[in-house]
Amino acid sequence: MPTDSPAPADTPRTPPAPAAQVPAPFPERAALPDPGPAPTLRDPDARAPGPGGPPPATPRGYRAVFAVAEFRAVFAAHLLSLLGVVVSELALTVLVYDLTGSPLLSALTFALGLLPYIVGGTLLAGVADRYPARRVLVVCDLLCAACVAVMLVPATPVAGLLALRCLVAAIAPVFTGTRMAALTDILGEGDLYVLGRSLLRIVSQSAMLIGFGTGGMLLTVLSPRGAITVTVVTFLCSAALLRFGTQDRPARAGIGEGAGGTLLKESLSGARLVLGDRRIRALLLLFWLPAMFVVAPEALAAPYADAIGASPAALGLLLCAMAVGHIGAELFVGSALSPRNRSRIVLPVAAVGLLPLLVYAARPGLPLALAALALAGAGAAYVIGLDQWFVDAVPQELRGRAMTLLTAGLMTVQGLGMALAGLAAEFFPVHQVVAGSGIIGTVCTLLLVVEVRRTDPRRMPYTEERDGADRHVTSR
Repeated sequence: MPTDSPAPADTPRTPPAPAAQVPAPFPERAALPDPGPAPTLRDPDARAPGPGGPPPATPRGYRAVFAVAEFRAVFAAHLLSLLGVVVSELALTVLVYDLTGSPLLSALTFALGLLPYIVGGTLLAGVADRYPARRVLVVCDLLCAACVAVMLVPATPVAGLLALRCLVAAIAPVFTGTRMAALTDILGEGDLYVLGRSLLRIVSQSAMLIGFGTGGMLLTVLSPRGAITVTVVTFLCSAALLRFGTQDRPARAGIGEGAGGTLLKESLSGARLVLGDRRIRALLLLFWLPAMFVVAPEALAAPYADAIGASPAALGLLLCAMAVGHIGAELFVGSALSPRNRSRIVLPVAAVGLLPLLVYAARPGLPLALAALALAGAGAAYVIGLDQWFVDAVPQELRGRAMTLLTAGLMTVQGLGMALAGLAAEFFPVHQVVAGSGIIGTVCTLLLVVEVRRTDPRRMPYTEERDGADRHVTSR
């Protein structure tokens, strides 16, 4: 299952701040300093320099992230579980169609991979802070392996298959949010964390390209249930990597925090505190809103390919183009730009990221449509700098719940965006719907950019920062 744990003894990092009682409203926050260069990590294979010799080379960029042994375990677990999930989604869809012959139920199998995210991310978010991260990650993997194993039983009815699919999807945001928060313990809260998150996103995008191809090949030699068996193995391998490849750390929330409070109460309280903070709310929306509108061309790829007379192979290219653009841009920004420059491009790139979709207004042919989609995918590279802003804004004791909510909201708005695009395409031509998504999304993002600027602690008046003005807004 998609995502982490503690730093090895030979990896210097800044120790986390001690947990504190959660205040409401949040106390004054100092102006955020420039993150500066990535922390120096000692290369375990490098020898100490001799007298007068040059200092040993230290890894930089993505190489510095892979120099951390714990991250390598998290990365491998993430890769395995993602491939397993993608394969199981494809195989389960085929299995449900074979059992029922219903296109609706087959499509519903995919939809159920998105809809329960908001439930798990809201009602179970407290798990991420209440229990030690490694324990949460391993238990989530084992629960998912058990759910998928039950799918393999021939006697499991279709309703049971769909219910198990919902359960796995409800666990996913807890797992992902816990891993995101634990990455700050493994890699620190600076540039290494940002690059580590970037690598996990790149893996997620790549898994969509590789996983569906792998799943298709497996289904040519295995039955759907045989292909699903692969997912059980990947979940178990992920659990083993996280259990034995990462350190055990205490729970993020103090033992005395919320004494007597139920898990549900803690989860809802965390969501209220996160969404009630003006700065954090603005950053969450900057993650969510562009993602909601950018999915329109993917959701409508099949009808658009049909409208321009493209072949099935061209449909595959339309579905892959955005992911290719995203991967390429993220690799470039993560490796070529300094932390300061990554921070500088966040708002400008977010503001123009959806503009390439306006090309659809001219009902372009395949080459121009592919170029527009690749550019739209590249626009998502602003998230690298936004990751750092989010970590800086969220108090440590709320980090697990905040990141679980971030994940749940991101998946939910993408599902909602796909549904709204499909609904609009019932009344308007597909190319107009995609272009309209670009226009409306750009306007919404520009308004949000203004709000993010206003909530920047370096720009806010002292009295507003001190008193927490406008930080009691109820969750939307």
